[in-house]
Amino acid sequence: MKDNTAYGLIPTVVKGNTAFALDLYAQLCKENSGNLFFSPYSLSTALAMTYVGAAGETGKQMSQVLHFPQNQAEFHPAFLHLQDQVNEVNQKGEIELHIANALWGQKGYSLEADFKESLSNYYSAVLKQVDFKTETEKVRQDINLWVAIITLQKIKELVKAGILNHLTRLVLVNAIYFKANWASQFKRHDTKDAPFWVNQKLPVNVPTMNQKHLFNYMANDKIQILELPYTAPDDTPLGNNSLSMIVLLPQQGDGLAELERSLNTQQLDKWLGRLRSQDVKVSLPKFKISTHFELSKVLTKMGMSTAFNEKADFSGIDGTQELFITSIVHQAFVDVNEEGNEAAAATAVVVGLRGMSPASPTFRADHPFIFLIRHNLSGSILFMGRIVDPSEK
Repeated sequence: MKDNTAYGLIPTVVKGNTAFALDLYAQLCKENSGNLFFSPYSLSTALAMTYVGAAGETGKQMSQVLHFPQNQAEFHPAFLHLQDQVNEVNQKGEIELHIANALWGQKGYSLEADFKESLSNYYSAVLKQVDFKTETEKVRQDINLWVAIITLQKIKELVKAGILNHLTRLVLVNAIYFKANWASQFKRHDTKDAPFWVNQKLPVNVPTMNQKHLFNYMANDKIQILELPYTAPDDTPLGNNSLSMIVLLPQQGDGLAELERSLNTQQLDKWLGRLRSQDVKVSLPKFKISTHFELSKVLTKMGMSTAFNEKADFSGIDGTQELFITSIVHQAFVDVNEEGNEAAAATAVVVGLRGMSPASPTFRADHPFIFLIRHNLSGSILFMGRIVDPSEK
């Protein structure tokens, strides 16, 4: 039976996840000048699992930074319903979307029954008991193998050597894999090398896809936005596709920084609400990105500091205040081509003891832009990134 209270909170959870996605994007932009790609949905899920055990100031900071509601009794059932909504995409058979959670815990180390039950009930994460003390490398390889299987070998080395040690007590992992064709595919013979202006003085020649088709589109004096839907069953009404890529292209070649400064949840909602179906001439570069982040310092700067130091309170995990997060690692991959695109991401939270218009408009993405892969029913941003130089892998 559907929990109507929790189900009704899905928009609140999505709004919070989107706010965190944009906050994290802004912080990562400060530290990375080039291409960027990550999965806000993967990160929010892995951190939501960790949030189950957070209490006191640690829980408060996580709530503020991650935009999670403080009422955990309502939040986790709502996140469960959100996961169910997103996972329904697979049942339609047109898109591959695999999302999985897992938990590795130290054998013999006592975890609170409520913590294990919540992770099982709301995140389908079953505890795998391992020995970090004597089999650290084997456990690391087992975690990486699990991630590689879920992401169809796109992410093989999430947890690098040195991340785990004999003091590690818990590793929470979320992995997500996505592959879909465009509803309107680009024809390979229309792909031509064309200049992409990394900045106003530096063009790079990159394979650029071209087509004219009916797409949702909007433009003003600052920005053009294009929605590229992924394939859906034949009987799906126009505009009702489960997933889409949203491309945010500044009107000015050097307008990315200004666009990034203006980006927030309200502005994004306003822009997306103005999308209208029309014929659009589209030019979009092919690109492929692979990224790897260690996010503990980033999240500390964003205000989630106590989770990573001796003041941490994860008493909801083991009944003590001896645990803190030692590392949050996130890896992501995306490949955009004529047929569609493939994307994967994984997040591991490592917890240890003291010692994560009238004429057809032209949409020519020949300068830096932002893109989102979005679950349309819920509004969840599954992946987010920017292209500064499509020639870089």
